[in-house]
Amino acid sequence: MKKAIEDYLHSLESNTRKHLIVEGSSAYIKDPVFRIVRNRVSAEYLKTIIRLYGEQERDIVEKIVSFLLLRQNPNGSWNEIHPNYNQESTLVTSFVGEALLLSLPYLEGDLKERTQQALIKARDFVLSSEIEPGYFLKSKLYTADYLNVDATCGAFLAQYYKVFGDKKALEGAKRAARRVCNFQEKDGSFPYTVNRGNEKYHLKVPCIHYQGVTLYYLSKIQETINEKWLRNCMLKGTQWLSDIQRHDGRFEWSRSGLMFAYYLTGAYAFALASFTYASKWEENYLENAEKIITVLEENTPNIALRWEKGRWGDFPKDVLTSLRSAWIGEYPIAHKLFRFGYAIYRQIARRRFSKEVQNDWVFNIITKLLGIRTSTIEPSKNFPDMFMTSEILDCLSYSLPLFKGELK
Repeated sequence: MKKAIEDYLHSLESNTRKHLIVEGSSAYIKDPVFRIVRNRVSAEYLKTIIRLYGEQERDIVEKIVSFLLLRQNPNGSWNEIHPNYNQESTLVTSFVGEALLLSLPYLEGDLKERTQQALIKARDFVLSSEIEPGYFLKSKLYTADYLNVDATCGAFLAQYYKVFGDKKALEGAKRAARRVCNFQEKDGSFPYTVNRGNEKYHLKVPCIHYQGVTLYYLSKIQETINEKWLRNCMLKGTQWLSDIQRHDGRFEWSRSGLMFAYYLTGAYAFALASFTYASKWEENYLENAEKIITVLEENTPNIALRWEKGRWGDFPKDVLTSLRSAWIGEYPIAHKLFRFGYAIYRQIARRRFSKEVQNDWVFNIITKLLGIRTSTIEPSKNFPDMFMTSEILDCLSYSLPLFKGELK
């Protein structure tokens, strides 16, 4: 399995590199579909090439770091850059902070000093965004308590502690992990949110994609704090993922209730990382991880597709899948019907393909009339997605050394 993951990872990195723009002393990844430059994508690509190539790519590492430093806001944050908005984000600050921490051994002189200063400011910004113990504000636009955000912020703070020995960062990481585990459901799932924030409807539902995301970032906290209670929480969460994985490696999406994360290909990468990490404690989870690589290969023509592909022959069965998904959670019947329509829209979109993205005007009008915000892009066709691709690169490059016979 390790060889299959290595081959897939190097192929995906090579196709991603085609979108690397080098301008003088800076370098970044430009999205080939939306033509935007996301801080998160460049940061996740940076982590990938460090893990895969290390010293061999020092020049590119320095250039991406230089680019990211130019993008930092005076208050220490980085913006989440999205086709629909561009604003400072605690979540993206944590992603970029992790990448800069990983890059420090490959930096020298003034660049290293500026990176260290940037990290101090990032640490201060993340800690200042904690509004309740372990509850980190994602951004001014999204104010609910998203457990995956708490885990991600905690992961950055835990790694900051490992590099700088900062006790406040360590305590912040522990609070984040505690909060996530305290809100874990009895079946092992993590609800996407635990309060409504400024959303019209709560999102207290399980989600396959964000189950993996949350476990992935909890693993980075566990690497630092090594607590039995966190291990137990993670094993329980990993078992939930295992229980809904089919024999062919795909997930039973009727168990996932978050419509905008429905069938995302990145879910498989986060799950692979979660299974691989948990195999340190229970080796049988490697079997779950092994099933996933084929699914990822099938959904990566060059860079990864936005959503897991579907066959039209399976559409009637998937209508029932979507009905079950839509009825998860305590919502008014009218909203459940909207959720069902949303799910069917996704079922159709993932079966069609285009290299161009055009948002569906009917979908946009309906969501506006209902006062519902969508935080993702909702085109009517599947497309090659750099956002999913960078997540997959990050997860797989992190997971690879966890296999026996560590990659050198």
